Amino acid sequence: MRPDVFKSKTVAEKNLRKSGEWQKLSDEQRRLVEKMVLDGKRAGLALPEKEREILMKLKKELLQACLDFSNNFNEEDGLISFTLEELDGVPEDVISGYSKRTEGSKKVYDFKSQNVPLLEKVLDLRWRIAAMLGYDTWADYVTEVKMVKSGKNARDFLDDLEGKLRPVGEKERKILLQLKKEEHEKRGLPFDGEFYIWDYRYYDRVYIEKTLNFDECLVKEYFPVSVIVPTILRIYQDLLRVKFIEIKDDNKDVWHPEVQQFAVWEKDAKDESAFVGYCYLDLFPRVAKYSHAAVWGLLPGYELPSGKRHYPLRAMVENLAKPTPERPALMQHNDVTTFFHEMGHVFHGLLSRTRYARFHGTSVARDFVEVPSQMLENWCEPKVLEKMSSHYKTQESLSPELIDKTIRSRYINVGLYYLRQLFFAKFDLKVHVDKEAADYTKLWNDLRESISLVKGGKALPGQGTFGHIVRGYDAGYYGYTYSLVFAADMYATVFKKDPLNPALGKLYRDKILLLGGSRDETELLEDFLGRLPNSNAFLEEIFGKVANANL
Repeated sequence: MRPDVFKSKTVAEKNLRKSGEWQKLSDEQRRLVEKMVLDGKRAGLALPEKEREILMKLKKELLQACLDFSNNFNEEDGLISFTLEELDGVPEDVISGYSKRTEGSKKVYDFKSQNVPLLEKVLDLRWRIAAMLGYDTWADYVTEVKMVKSGKNARDFLDDLEGKLRPVGEKERKILLQLKKEEHEKRGLPFDGEFYIWDYRYYDRVYIEKTLNFDECLVKEYFPVSVIVPTILRIYQDLLRVKFIEIKDDNKDVWHPEVQQFAVWEKDAKDESAFVGYCYLDLFPRVAKYSHAAVWGLLPGYELPSGKRHYPLRAMVENLAKPTPERPALMQHNDVTTFFHEMGHVFHGLLSRTRYARFHGTSVARDFVEVPSQMLENWCEPKVLEKMSSHYKTQESLSPELIDKTIRSRYINVGLYYLRQLFFAKFDLKVHVDKEAADYTKLWNDLRESISLVKGGKALPGQGTFGHIVRGYDAGYYGYTYSLVFAADMYATVFKKDPLNPALGKLYRDKILLLGGSRDETELLEDFLGRLPNSNAFLEEIFGKVANANL
């Protein structure tokens, strides 16, 4: 936005309010005007020209530093080698997926992450930019346009939740540490009484296998990709009353042969007015591809001057296991949950119908954007698991016993899991609240040990792998847990009684998805729930009882 355009917009807003025309605008139009003016202020357009020039220079430096950090993270192709003996305890099907080679002698290298100085530069630039714009901290600048509203409110939420989770996590750590002691004694290994970061995942799995007699590798056999993906699509189509029509052969317009393209229509479509948009599924790994799961909004939907729609395009990127000669591609239960989650973002982008592209789909507050998708993770419940599971050899569904164990496994060691999330969130928030540089490697390791209750051995620069901090979640990682509060409330209040009911799916479409970011997120929730949101369902999910939380 140019400074003269910003000035015109501020004058126009004042004139609209003064003349009485303001009340004649729709809610979405008023929100658009307010957001545009706020955007200009946050961009520094209210600053004198010389200060704007300095600000632009700092922003360009910040952008380049963030890109360099991300490129280093995405393009790193180093590896760590293990002998078969060192992999003792790792599931056999996991080992079979590793490449195997012979080397005469083992060499170990220490390396310094290129991202350490880059992160220091990023944080310094952010602090300087926030100060120029009149904000006390970068966290206050970022949270101004979010549901939480301030860095202090985010910190209070995290502190409050940590206090509730710590006793649970300490109890779980004590149990896992005892398992480690027993295994070390059995193997004749020395035991130093400590619980390390590399211990957590292993003994978490051992504990699940012991307490539930649960084998995650067995459950995976019931989730072949070729069955699960189309089944999840059918579940969503039935719930939200849409249909996916795959575009194939020469009509397909994609960036890689493995990508699937779908035209999405209303279920009862009779003419082109019922067209929804396009969806792309890019599900398997390849060299230089984005290595995590995400949904990209390629084009937004909005109303054209003619009154017709510009239709949205959404692409979901996953990295599911490819088939081997011995078995087809299989999904872990966590992969299935993630697929439900990411499809939630797809539908948020497809089923929104706002007038302006500015508010389309997932163009909502960052600490709300995960809410619809996190709510849909709850669809991995008994009825749905039975419906979509199919053993790759026998085509049998999961038994009620295995379904029960699968669901219960999600809530084992939940205290340690959420403390780990709080560690990431608190590191992110602290470095964006503090106004002076620090030893971020020391801070990273100290916070990890004190919050997530695991030691890390030699203090290494883990912050160099924290990609969220340069990819739009700066001073925002708290949002993953913050939004879970609202997701749990939505599911428990509306969907839990009948999660596959199309009538409830329509309510969800009309009250949440349809409006995108065209209304305040708290208003959306209140309208959907019939009351203000609260944390009872989230805390009951974790602790099994209702407690108060600071929201």
